[in-house]
Amino acid sequence: MVIVLIGVAASGKTTVGKHLAQELRWEFFDGDDFHSPEGVEKMKHGVPLTDADREPWLRAIRETIRSNLDQSKNAVIACSALKRSYRQILQVSPQVVFVYLKADIELIRHRSRSRRGHFMDPALVQSQFDTLEEPQEALEIDARLSPGEIVQLIRSQVSV
Repeated sequence: MVIVLIGVAASGKTTVGKHLAQELRWEFFDGDDFHSPEGVEKMKHGVPLTDADREPWLRAIRETIRSNLDQSKNAVIACSALKRSYRQILQVSPQVVFVYLKADIELIRHRSRSRRGHFMDPALVQSQFDTLEEPQEALEIDARLSPGEIVQLIRSQVSV
């Protein structure tokens, strides 16, 4: 099984993903690590990524998902997957489960301003919400909950 934590930047995907993977003893992959250097530079300068910018990034994450499933390895992946079409690229098997960390824009603005060491310019928060197509096919969890509470909800709802 591969659990993909989705949502806008600063919704807690990486924090929750690391915590969940550690509890389950599964491997964790951060979608941020799959961005091209050009994509990272754009985001550092407050320039939103286009679908064309995201396409190779999504394909690389898709291959990671496929590789883990092909090897019967479980994994947790943090990946914004803001659009339905992006999630369709990642849905390589029924063993891919999406968990949507839902947050309102004020929470995300606050978290983005408080982040240290992340490449994404907080000015991109609005573009994240403009791009977001809320998923119908995901387990939805309130991003305001603590990471521990979110992990427990995932474990109980996904039965892992």
